[in-house]
Amino acid sequence: LVSFLALGLYRRNRYISKTKTIIEVERKKADDLLENILPIQTAKELKEKGKVTAQKYESVTIVFTDFKEFTKIASKLAPGELVESVDMYFSEFDKIIKKYDLEKIKTIGDAYMFAGGIPIQSEDHALKAILAAQDILDFVNTIKKNYKVDQGRFDVRIGIHTGPVVAGVVGKNKFSYDIWGDSVNIAARLESSCEAGKINVSQSTYE
Repeated sequence: LVSFLALGLYRRNRYISKTKTIIEVERKKADDLLENILPIQTAKELKEKGKVTAQKYESVTIVFTDFKEFTKIASKLAPGELVESVDMYFSEFDKIIKKYDLEKIKTIGDAYMFAGGIPIQSEDHALKAILAAQDILDFVNTIKKNYKVDQGRFDVRIGIHTGPVVAGVVGKNKFSYDIWGDSVNIAARLESSCEAGKINVSQSTYE
């Protein structure tokens, strides 16, 4: 009887230990996924409080990029080729903004938006945003030399503006970290009015 009880306790402890390990692994996966979607500080606040408090930032540099004649070129590509091409560009953009400690906000079609100075404020966010934009432009120009138009080669327009924004998390089922304000609209207009292959910078960013 003692032997059976000891064996039962041993198996139970092993089961509990394995279950805890599985739970920790899955929790780590969930945490990593959340931190991949949201800024680390924001993800931490969401896990601890169940919600994220919206914040106003007085000085943030917003960057928009967009591909010239994307719809026209995309219509000539097979679906798989189009996705592969956009993924190639945006994956490199991700690496560039990570290099300069900037925050990716979102992508909308062929538009890529990121910002500096949020959620962690810094004095040199405008400079970092400019350096990242230059790296993006260099990368796009390099790709142009190696790819034909019908292989998903694009020209890029980049608009940059510095100003106040409100940042927060929206959504219940799919969380999204976003920013709002006139500064965002100005950055978008700077991009749309920019000459392809150039970086359009506002006066406030320049200063």
